[in-house]
Amino acid sequence: MSKDNLAHVAQEDDYSRLDAAIESTVRINADRNDLEGRFPRENLQALAAAGWTGVLNEPRFGGLGLGHGDFAEAAYRIGQHDASTGLVYVMHVGAAQTINLFGNSDQKERWLKAKNGSLLGTYSTSERASGGHWWYNFSEAGRTGEDYLVNAEKSFTTSSGQADFYLVQTRTPGAKDQTDISFFIVDGKAPGIVASPWEALGVRANHSGAISYDGVKVQQRDRLGAEGQGKEIIYDGVSPVYLIGLGAVWEGVARGALNAAIAHTKGFVHKDKNRSLSDYQAIRQELGAAKVLVETLRPWRNELAAKLDELWRAGKPQSEILIPLTEFKVHAAEVANKVAAAALTVTGGYGYRRGPIERSFRDARAAIAMGPSNLIARDWIGKSLFGLPLELFYEGGE
Repeated sequence: MSKDNLAHVAQEDDYSRLDAAIESTVRINADRNDLEGRFPRENLQALAAAGWTGVLNEPRFGGLGLGHGDFAEAAYRIGQHDASTGLVYVMHVGAAQTINLFGNSDQKERWLKAKNGSLLGTYSTSERASGGHWWYNFSEAGRTGEDYLVNAEKSFTTSSGQADFYLVQTRTPGAKDQTDISFFIVDGKAPGIVASPWEALGVRANHSGAISYDGVKVQQRDRLGAEGQGKEIIYDGVSPVYLIGLGAVWEGVARGALNAAIAHTKGFVHKDKNRSLSDYQAIRQELGAAKVLVETLRPWRNELAAKLDELWRAGKPQSEILIPLTEFKVHAAEVANKVAAAALTVTGGYGYRRGPIERSFRDARAAIAMGPSNLIARDWIGKSLFGLPLELFYEGGE
């Protein structure tokens, strides 16, 4: 990926296309997809047609050639209407960006530019044996001549059974230790891939189910980066865009819940008193406190996005701001939960019924658990305060 790519600035018509795609598909399909557990394929197709699934890709590979600020803004706008689509979008853009950073031109042509940039990608990293420590794998790739065989049981993979390609992380064949990791681009239609159903409390449309790879053959040309380069890819390819994207989606969920609560409390009138819900001081204070929380996120998001672009232009590791990105994810997750709860409180029985406010309350719970979970992440942050190493790849380490 050319460093000049990040000099591009989104134009008004870029955002007009994005907003049109969100309004015409994401918003309209959100409740149905949640109710039916239906994967939001139409939403992703609309976003792809608008060019935004290739937001960080170079124009020569069919992308918009924009920076992290525009990516995060898109995730935020999508998240206001549908967290499931937002998470699928973030995982796709993250996978594409990892190929941008560590892939070669052939891989970019075949996986990013192919079919007018409409191929859907995702990460496939976490394993049941290591739980929320998604960076730590027990699976190990094998060899078949110059190519590879992937045998792995992955516990949570967004777009499981739906993606056109997966970025699969395993130990390198004959790995020396747990840090000897490699990444592979795996065709979603390859024989030996079995996806499990996804049933969950929230984000019911993102299909983050378990997925198994049973003797899946991967050609050498689809190894991403060098053998054993996986640790670097985790730190500088996967984590930065994933964390800022996640935070932006949860910021969007918070904003969407707040907007929905404001609209309802303004419009609902108690006929016995001839007062709208917004006429009650207690309700205004509840929503005022929620707005204060939401407003803390945008400036922080923009600052982190600008820093990611700056580090890339300078050729420095984006993991330099891993802890601030983690802090942003933690705070955004907690804000989403608090604001969704406030929206449910002030809208009473209306908010409790199935619909956007009730859905935001369920969806926001996923923010706490998504790796790194807020519990693990806060320990990372605490360790950084005292200059302690994260020890992600040591036995028993977090």
